[in-house]
Amino acid sequence: MNNYFSSNIKLLRKRRGRTQDEVAFALGMKRSTLSGYENNVAQPGLEALISFSKYYKVSVDTLIKIDLSQLSESELSQLERGYDAFVSGSKLRVLATTVNNENDENIELVDEKAKAGYRTGFADPEFIKVLPTFQMPFLSKQKKYRTFQISGDSMYPITDGSWVTGEFIQNWNLIRDRYAYIIHTLDDGVVFKVVENLIKAEGKLRLHSLNPLYEPYDVNVKDIREVWKFVNYISNEVPEADNQNEQLKYTVKALQKEVDTIKKDIKKISK
Repeated sequence: MNNYFSSNIKLLRKRRGRTQDEVAFALGMKRSTLSGYENNVAQPGLEALISFSKYYKVSVDTLIKIDLSQLSESELSQLERGYDAFVSGSKLRVLATTVNNENDENIELVDEKAKAGYRTGFADPEFIKVLPTFQMPFLSKQKKYRTFQISGDSMYPITDGSWVTGEFIQNWNLIRDRYAYIIHTLDDGVVFKVVENLIKAEGKLRLHSLNPLYEPYDVNVKDIREVWKFVNYISNEVPEADNQNEQLKYTVKALQKEVDTIKKDIKKISK
């Protein structure tokens, strides 16, 4: 069996701190049989594969097809907590990441200049390792975070140039409606939006802006490469309590759009 099964079950056993005797007993097999599987000198049948899958709460596909030793600590933690992408019917997403000297996950910083390269280099460990990194001690060490610099005013009052930090989402079916996420697609690059999850019904996400001048638009799930759940943002600008000029500008633009829509409707009727 040309796959990763033997190394994966050994890795998962050691991460749980179990001996071969303990796992063999739990699975109702001889220790020598388990040892044969782990050392790739014996091949499991279907029943054995299902037993390992239930015991470790990892799908058979993952046990066979994915080299778990190549996953980051945060990805392995998500997998062990039951967030197996094969179980949810989607492709397992392996994230290129970096760690510090204590083997803690770094938070990589993707500024405006780096975003162009990130569009295609997001999965390249060589690209990721040259990004600036930092730590936020108040964030969980069991999760993976990355910070992106946003541009434009579509998420106003979060201003142009702000730094937005997101938590890596493995299972996109867990994306919650009306929550903010950082979405990465090959076509549009990195965008920061409020998301409506239509994956199960229509195979897409609907992206909304906080700024009402921007219309929502849909992104097909096959065009998405990464999803990061909004955690916090850093800005060098203090939000204004009430900026009448800005509000007036937005109101005028909104009225102009309404007038344009009415004109189009009138033309259709006149035809």
